[in-house]
Amino acid sequence: MNASKPNTPLELTVLIIGAYGLIGCGVAQRLEHDGHRIIGLGRDSDTGKRVIPTIDWLPADLRSLTKASAWQPFLEGINAVVNCSGALQDGPEDDLEVVHHHAVAALAEACATSQVKLVQISAVGASEDAATPFLASKGRGDAAVQRAGKDHHIFRPGLVLARHSYGGTTMLRMLAAFPLVQPLAVPDAKIQTVALDDVAKAVSAALAGDIPNGFVGDLVETETHSLRNVVASIRAWMGFAQTKHEFLIPSLFTISVSKIADGLGRLGWRSPLRSTAIKVLDDGVTGVPTDLSRFGLSPVRSLSQTLASMPARAEDRLFARMALLTPIIIATLICFWFLSGVIGLLRIGEAALVLENVGWTHALAVTSVLFWSIVDLAIAAAFAYRPYAKKACWCAVGVSLFYLGASTVFVPHLWLDPLGPMIKVLPSIALALVARIALETR
Repeated sequence: MNASKPNTPLELTVLIIGAYGLIGCGVAQRLEHDGHRIIGLGRDSDTGKRVIPTIDWLPADLRSLTKASAWQPFLEGINAVVNCSGALQDGPEDDLEVVHHHAVAALAEACATSQVKLVQISAVGASEDAATPFLASKGRGDAAVQRAGKDHHIFRPGLVLARHSYGGTTMLRMLAAFPLVQPLAVPDAKIQTVALDDVAKAVSAALAGDIPNGFVGDLVETETHSLRNVVASIRAWMGFAQTKHEFLIPSLFTISVSKIADGLGRLGWRSPLRSTAIKVLDDGVTGVPTDLSRFGLSPVRSLSQTLASMPARAEDRLFARMALLTPIIIATLICFWFLSGVIGLLRIGEAALVLENVGWTHALAVTSVLFWSIVDLAIAAAFAYRPYAKKACWCAVGVSLFYLGASTVFVPHLWLDPLGPMIKVLPSIALALVARIALETR
């Protein structure tokens, strides 16, 4: 960690858990601007250093921090902790009960023992008897924070809007970017938004002592919107033409898509269309607006005020369109490499004959076709498994270039084949490069 000046009442050392997430990033930047020393904690410190290079980073996985004693080394020299961590649904890298409840309970106990202030960023609607594991586990974590001691604040934001997007806000931008027609699954779902800046402002006020210890409240605007109106507002904000036709997605189709998204979640794909997101949206993202004026703060901005405060740029429109196209790009690459491998195995004799005609032995030709067919299938599998998808892009490019080079040396006449098998490899290389960029989430 970098050396820093001794703390004063106005200068704290703050540990932010999940600092490279949507909310964590905004909170970290605000508190750093306030003059506090910020230390970020997350599973991938390399990602953190790329997102916010001006703060210190500590690598840690909340799944391994379920005992108060495990938190103590991270709290040395810390004045306050802001917990911005969270996951939408259980998956290979996410355990809601551990991340939202057990790890938070251990953290709260450790903070109380070390006399460290704790600010918990929860979610509107969180309660121990909530209808979804997401909100129920959040509620149990909140209750654990309240039981641990009085030196805490719990903020429950509604739908958080920011310059950047992640999760649910990415889904809204994808919907808004849809051309010609506006598809909607639950158009009348009720939503209250909050600007990320307002969440960060509340955290800043809590650390400054402007909001009393033990505070628990929702951070939402006073107005409630339908999903239809929110998507239309975001569409106008990004500068996309308003559609004249609305396509209402049947509930059965929505359920089917969410089940498919849940299945893909087991492969590491954190789709915003998973069943938890749809259920939370269907139930409504609403709360009771907190009167911040009693703490000397301005009210939470409305949806229109939030969007007006951050004019959309070309990169916002590009991101929305790429988010919409990315599933299609990945599915295309999976099909391309899978079919290439399968066809090679099914037509191994004919493929080997091409090499035999230029002097290869039968055994060597068959072995080569078999080997590279298996390579193609392995690349398809890597594209399907999210943790390996980025590497699959480079493998696809490398193998494609090898195919082109080797074919040019041994079977150059394929360049003149009327079906263009060699020419068609070039677009696949370009698509893999585009996919590599599209797979950047933060």
